[in-house]
Formats: sequence, C-alpha cells, structure tokens
Amino acid sequence: MEFEFWWLLSWPLFFVLGWLAARIDIKHIISESRALPRSYLAGLNYLLAEQPDKAIDAFLEAVQVAPDTVELHFALGQLFRRRGEVDRAIRMHQSLIEREDLTPEYRLQALEELGEDYLKAGLLDRAEAAYLQLKGSSRDASAKEALLEIYQQEKNWQRAIEIAQSMPADNSHRWDKEIANFHCEIAAQAFAQSHFEAAKEGAETALACNRKCVRANIILGDVHAAQSRDEAALEAWKQIGLQDPAFMSLVAERVLEAYRRLGSEDKAIQLLRAYLEQTSSLDLLDTVFQWEMQNQGPDAAYALVREQLKRSPTLLGLSKLLEAAAYTAPPERKADVEMIRGMIHGHTRRVARYCCHDCGFKARQFYWRCPACGGWETYPPRRSEEFDLTL
Repeated sequence: MEFEFWWLLSWPLFFVLGWLAARIDIKHIISESRALPRSYLAGLNYLLAEQPDKAIDAFLEAVQVAPDTVELHFALGQLFRRRGEVDRAIRMHQSLIEREDLTPEYRLQALEELGEDYLKAGLLDRAEAAYLQLKGSSRDASAKEALLEIYQQEKNWQRAIEIAQSMPADNSHRWDKEIANFHCEIAAQAFAQSHFEAAKEGAETALACNRKCVRANIILGDVHAAQSRDEAALEAWKQIGLQDPAFMSLVAERVLEAYRRLGSEDKAIQLLRAYLEQTSSLDLLDTVFQWEMQNQGPDAAYALVREQLKRSPTLLGLSKLLEAAAYTAPPERKADVEMIRGMIHGHTRRVARYCCHDCGFKARQFYWRCPACGGWETYPPRRSEEFDLTL
C-alpha cells in the first residue's frame, strides 16, 4: 500500500518534468530553424527536387548570409566536386583550412575533402601531400586507402608496399594478395629490362608474402626460361598446377615450348592433358588441340575435343570440333561444315571475354588487376563464354 501511495504522488511530477523537457526541445529546434537563412532551406528543397544548379545558387547565398556555417561549406564543396567543378571545390576547402577559428576535427575533414578534390582533378602529387598530413590522425585509415590508390596509379610499387604493410588487417580482408602483386609488378619491370636477378628476387619475395601467388611462379618460370634453364622453368610452372590448375592455361604454350627445347614434347602433352582433365579451359584445350592436329592428325584432334565437350559443352569447344571435322568430312559436306563452323566461330570470337568477378568488366585479354574496379586477381583464367554461354 505504501508503494502505491508513493507512485500516485510521483506520477504528476513525472508528467510535469516531461512536459517541460518537450517544451525546451521544441523551443530549441524553433530557434535554430529561425536562425538558418531561408536560402539554406531553399537549397535543401532544390536538392530533394534533384535541381543541383539551383541548390548551389541557394547555398552560395546562404554562405554569404551566414559565413560561420562550416557544414554548409562542406556540402557546397561536395556539390561542386560532384558536378565536376573541381577548381571551385578546391577553393572552398582551401578557404576553410585557412580559417583560424576552425576546430581541429573540422580542419582534418577539410584536408580530406581537399585531397579528394585533387584526386578528382588528377593532381596526384597534391593529393598525396594532403593525405600524408592526415596520417596518424583520426582519419588515418581513409588517408592510407587514398595513398594506396595514388601509388598504384603512379606505379610507385615500393611506396604502395609500405602503405599496404601498415594497413590494418582483419577477418574480412588481408593485404597479402595486394602486397604480393606489388612485388610481382617490380619483378615484371625488372624482367622487361632483362634484370633477371632482380626479377627473380621480386618473384620470390612475392611468394614469401603469399604462397598462393600464381603470378610469382609464372614470372619465376619466365626468368629461368630466358636464361635457358628450361628444367627450372618447368618446375616453377608446375607449381601453378598445385596452386590452382585453372591457371595452367596461361602458361600452356610456354610449357610446351620448354619441353620441345628439351626434346620431350610427349611429356608436355601428357602433362597438359592431365591438367585439362582437372579443369575445363578452352585456352588449354586449344594448345593441346593444335598439337594433336599437327602431330596426330584430325581424327585424334576430333576425339580430344569430343571428349572435352562431353565434360564441358561450350560453343568455343564446338567450333574446335567442327574445325577437326572439316578435315575429314566428305567433299560434298565439307563446305557445309566450314560454313557452320564460320558462323559459330564469328559469334564466339565476339563474346569470348575474361570477366572480373567483382564488377563484371569484360576484356579480351587477361589482367592481373581489373582496369575498371582496380581489384587484384579478380579475373578467373577462363574466358567468359566458358560459363556464360554453355550449350
């Protein structure tokens, strides 16, 4: 009974306190809204109506009326950048940084926005300078991501390695794959300049960073082959089969040539046939098919493709089958087989592409880094027709 009596007495008090709090909040909101320039609210309405030109004019008027609205300056700078008026965005953010009354956190935000402006304008050196000032601050993570992108655009792979090594790793993303590819880029540059020892060192460092780095073993094999060490080259390329057999299609021709120089073409075909049974790759099939056509004849090549089509029916495989069939077709049917093959070949040549599994960008050639989304090793080593246009 005592508890109920206390509750009955306290309930009106709680009601009065709640009413007062609500009145104070409402008065605060009304006073803030009255303090805002009308042009600011008009700018918001224009944004909601998807009229950015009128929104910018309204915000510019609001900034002149109330120059202390920092958030409005940021919003205006972002609008300029989105519209491609990067020079105006740069001036807006520079004027913010120069203000003496700006808080440290706002100054960091303005500096980050300025870095984005420079990136959009393609002024990589200025963007780098802006983001370097943000290292070690509350915006350290975003600054490092931007610096990593800058160094990749500049192909400054050593700096990219340093930044990637300092990036935080978590369960969703580790940087081993990117760092290994940066070392592979250094190795590839050295190999192109015939600096074989430097190329070998770069590839081995890449494997130390990521033991699954197929690209590193490809480069190692190329280095050994360029120095007439075919057996060592084959050992490096065979490691690819242990890492991911699908990538053997990228070195099939090199493997065949190396065995040919060693006088063991039969071993090469046996090896490539074994990989072909593990993974359905039309590029790998094409290498074995051409060898069968030249050395064993059309019947052997026909049998090879027919077995492959049973495992993985594709239009490109059918084109190979018709190519072999045209050699053995009776004279009265040969023209028809050639015509059908020409129709299929013309179609598959247009649609056969390597396809990025992250963004879907398609390309005729294989890339280690997607030209569209910038992802590393996002291209499967198979042309898209193999899994998009199966029969």
